[in-house]
Amino acid sequence: MTKVPGGPQTHVPDRSDGQVYVMPEALDLATQVALAAGRPLLLRGKPGSGKSSMAPYVAQQKNWRFYNFVVTSQTRARDLQWTFDGVRRLADAQTRSWWGNRPGRQLVPDLYVEPGPLWWAFAPRSAAQHVRNAYQQTQSVVADGWKHPEQKRNEERDPEHAVVLIDEIDKADPDVPNGLLGPLATNGFTVAESGTRVEFEASADGFQERPFYQNLVVITTNEERELPQAFLRRCVIAKLVPPTEVEELVRIAREHLEARVGKASDRDIELATALATELKSVRDAAREQGVREPSTAEYLDALWACKSLGIGVKKDDALWQAVRGLTLVKPQQFGE
Repeated sequence: MTKVPGGPQTHVPDRSDGQVYVMPEALDLATQVALAAGRPLLLRGKPGSGKSSMAPYVAQQKNWRFYNFVVTSQTRARDLQWTFDGVRRLADAQTRSWWGNRPGRQLVPDLYVEPGPLWWAFAPRSAAQHVRNAYQQTQSVVADGWKHPEQKRNEERDPEHAVVLIDEIDKADPDVPNGLLGPLATNGFTVAESGTRVEFEASADGFQERPFYQNLVVITTNEERELPQAFLRRCVIAKLVPPTEVEELVRIAREHLEARVGKASDRDIELATALATELKSVRDAAREQGVREPSTAEYLDALWACKSLGIGVKKDDALWQAVRGLTLVKPQQFGE
């Protein structure tokens, strides 16, 4: 695993750079099956179990482009394909302030269409050309000056392959999963406003490899809402089970420590082991009370807090008990 201590995401709690992830064997197999079958990988699991970190890790390891889309209650299926700025078009139609002294310019719909993550994944050259054309027409930025927000990282990666993360799809309206069936099955779609057909692109040398070997679409769900059966049928489904054994948790802690500070000292491993043992105890109590168990992410929160503040895991230590209550045993979820 490649680690870059001091990198741009070294000190963020939820890393999305793909540098750190401990891949379970079952999940690695599910990823391979999804690629071979040409199906999206629907990743189930509890919040904080590491679902969102898996996709950027795969992209990092394979050196594939990566696109991330976080679903909200307002998301529509087409937002993953393209967006249309009708408000800006109406403003331009009313003011024509952008028109200047250039006769013959028209407010064509294409100028207000912006490629979404699936467009960038399926047809990156088409997406880049569309953006250049649109912005050149409106002269709102230098023609070659605009790039996809994640394009800087992607420029150094394999242009023929991509990983797309559609995060927390259960937050969306039930129509959204069904609305993605066509685009994900065919690797293509038609932009309604302009009639532009977006399809999987051949490689730069013109060789048309089977498209489902080219992209991996990872969709995560916290299972807060039941997903349509038609959608589930078309996915490879894997469940990410939180690590329960002390050794597993310590391994995860070691990987994060090495990525964040460059090494894991003996004292760090002792702390990680003590916290993992405590986490098991807290999880047992949570199951008995029927409340949410603390996640792996909260275990790591406790690790960083204790390491940074120099606090040990001691039952009679008031500071440790305070940190424990802030990270692992949150009073509101235990009804305290």
